[in-house]
Amino acid sequence: MIKPVSSSPVARPDEVRRHNRTTLLRLLHVGGPSTRATLAAELGLNRSTIKTLVDGLAEAGVVEEKVPRPGRGAGRPSLLVLPQPHAAVVLAVDLQVEHVAIALVGLGGQILGRNSWNLRGRMGQPDEVITHVIESTAILAGDLDVTPVAAGVSVPGVIRRADGYVHEAPNLRWTDVALGERLGGVLQIPILVGNDAEFGAVAEHLRGAARGASDIVYISADVGVGGGVIAEGSALRGGSGYVGEIGHMVIRPDGRPCYCGSSGCWETEVGEAALCRALGLPEDTPRGAILFELRELGRDPEAALTRLAEFAEWLTLGLINVVNLLGPQLVILGDLLTVLPEAVLRHVGAEVRRRSLVSRAVGGTRIVSSALGADVKLLGAAEVAFEVVLDSV
Repeated sequence: MIKPVSSSPVARPDEVRRHNRTTLLRLLHVGGPSTRATLAAELGLNRSTIKTLVDGLAEAGVVEEKVPRPGRGAGRPSLLVLPQPHAAVVLAVDLQVEHVAIALVGLGGQILGRNSWNLRGRMGQPDEVITHVIESTAILAGDLDVTPVAAGVSVPGVIRRADGYVHEAPNLRWTDVALGERLGGVLQIPILVGNDAEFGAVAEHLRGAARGASDIVYISADVGVGGGVIAEGSALRGGSGYVGEIGHMVIRPDGRPCYCGSSGCWETEVGEAALCRALGLPEDTPRGAILFELRELGRDPEAALTRLAEFAEWLTLGLINVVNLLGPQLVILGDLLTVLPEAVLRHVGAEVRRRSLVSRAVGGTRIVSSALGADVKLLGAAEVAFEVVLDSV
């Protein structure tokens, strides 16, 4: 959590007020409605300062105060300070291999409206995707009578964070696409493009299974496999933003060729095609059929452990490497891995804790499924966009 700026000889009063205002707004945006007393305690500010900040935000239409629903307690209830969703709206885009989803998200994390479409043939080419995102955003914003002030775009690939340049998104068959520049040139708002697994990690950290945890890894397993890392409460982005390609750890040197040029990468053993093989399905099986098979298998724990034994072992080996390298408190499995039978998930978690030196040292890294479902990357994209918005609201 960002701490308020205290009075000091080098901090001007206007800087202190601005920082404290942003910190309070961020707390409301992520934490939801709160009383003035709670805000004062959370931020370490006195009540008169909180009153000044809340009154200013209310006057600007950014927050409002309401009496909570009647409770059983005696006495007059404290007013709740609520963020106003339409005070700041961002565009979130989740670009996946088979479809695109967009949403307009208001202050406080409320999804105000959304749209999505499948990618088939030419629809998956960069020009077509960019055009459709721009047109769909204009229609959605018009319907909702809002104007987005920033955008976050989630892409399954290697992204240069400075300008949103897609160096390579192999499962989309994209190479060297100036996505951030092209979207920004038309929409005329800040565009933040990032790796989908990183955005998943941000969403889970702020709004999902990892709330309260400072060190986590989010594993995105779809056609490919990627990872997002939160270290000491902040996203780990590496040089130029190129980080998280954990799907290309080599765990089986004599394994299958990978499109990256190596062989035996983790994603060749735990990606969508590998999961199909483990289930005895053709590698081009539609996603819905894969999910149905996994859910049916979940009804019989012993059968699940038997049929997915080899898949679970490769998943375990990769997770042991991730935990030993990064030492997270929590590993969150997303996308297809969220549908793994509970018996398999428990087995993998127990094996990682038993066989990982670092997991034993930190008291046992927990392995859990994503709490945010299909919206995880949309919400992550929105939160990254809000990072540049809250200072100016």
